[in-house]
Amino acid sequence: MNAENMPRLLRTMILSAALSFPAGAVFAAATPATTPAEPPTSWIDPDTGHRVIRLTQEPGSDSFYFNYNGYTPDGKKMAYSTPAGISVLNLVTMEAKSLVTGTVKTIIVGSKTPTLYYTQATDDPYFSTLWCVNLDTGAIRKLADLPRRASVVTINADETLGAGTFIEGDANAGGAYDGTPAQTPSRMTATNLGEPENKGELMARRLAAKLPVTMFTIDLKSGQVKPLIEHSTDWLNHLQFSPADPTLLMYCHEGAWQQVDRIWTIRTDGTQDQLIHKRTMEMEIAGHEWWGADGKTLFYQLHFPRGGRVSFIASYNVATQERVWLQYNPDQSSIHDNSSPDGKLFCGDGDNNSPWIFLFHPVMVQDRQSVGAHLIKGGYLQSEKLVNMAKHNYRLEPNPSFTPDMKFIVFRSNMFGPDYAFAVEVAKAATK
Repeated sequence: MNAENMPRLLRTMILSAALSFPAGAVFAAATPATTPAEPPTSWIDPDTGHRVIRLTQEPGSDSFYFNYNGYTPDGKKMAYSTPAGISVLNLVTMEAKSLVTGTVKTIIVGSKTPTLYYTQATDDPYFSTLWCVNLDTGAIRKLADLPRRASVVTINADETLGAGTFIEGDANAGGAYDGTPAQTPSRMTATNLGEPENKGELMARRLAAKLPVTMFTIDLKSGQVKPLIEHSTDWLNHLQFSPADPTLLMYCHEGAWQQVDRIWTIRTDGTQDQLIHKRTMEMEIAGHEWWGADGKTLFYQLHFPRGGRVSFIASYNVATQERVWLQYNPDQSSIHDNSSPDGKLFCGDGDNNSPWIFLFHPVMVQDRQSVGAHLIKGGYLQSEKLVNMAKHNYRLEPNPSFTPDMKFIVFRSNMFGPDYAFAVEVAKAATK
């Protein structure tokens, strides 16, 4: 690749690295010190040959959770969170700008407009408010006051509705995810490495409490709240609107995956409430679900049984009802997987047993005139290692996502101490 054809983002970061570090320097993940030095802006992973770029400057800054869009519709900007609030990064110029300060929780960047939706805490810990900010202009607008204990976690495809849940009344589960909007233990700090060490215990306590829950939509223009499911004693969580169909919402029955039939969809008028995957084996688990960019394909991780003995990236097309299972091995496992915008590639963020950022190529098994109705299509994943994550503490989930142009995979990492957002180039670097 010559200089003229190189993506501008990559050229900018290579130039920045060349100006900041001596020629010939090789950078690898460093063991965090008491006061860690600022990480390099760009380096080539010596184990993979792929260039890694540090996108954010602020210690404690994070890209979004893997299944929540952080990119503007034109693909030129990326929203991210910082200890101070919310910032936006121009992926063309690499210029970053602070947009919102305060105790805020990001939701998603809209599918139609360059608008980031977020909630903001109030003086009352049981109430929060819904806001939006234009990532191009910086204009901020309040949308609604939310019901008591309510959170909004997703915005629909035409940006007319939000959806969320609230725990009814004063019921609680002893502090375990009890519906207080201020409970957001996700950012990396000296005392909080992302996920709490006793997460399993907290989740078990919350599921056993059977707290009454309402799942609702909220009109972004009028603020009107409409219940979808009321008085459910199941733990309803992980709501995600289809990025293409504004009336279709995916949600999950939360809890230890072997204890729940997790993945469901429902229409915004309350109809077609249906289970997507029914478990058939003891300790079978399915979860970490996400929408494909087409808004019709639901992807999720599937394990027979729990422990990664036989694992798949599974999918279900809500329009055709077609199912595809792509098998992968334990040394290809990740906390989260994700799909490319064109649906032809996958990525993974690894785990303690396979600490890598992965690129996956699906290979379908050739069908030899199978007989039967509604058969699952089968295949497997060929993997390529992109980033060595051996120095990463996986209590902070890296949460990978493809950039809209599919040239980079964005992830967050604490490999240098504090967390930052990084991007790795999908293509191998031409030179070191």
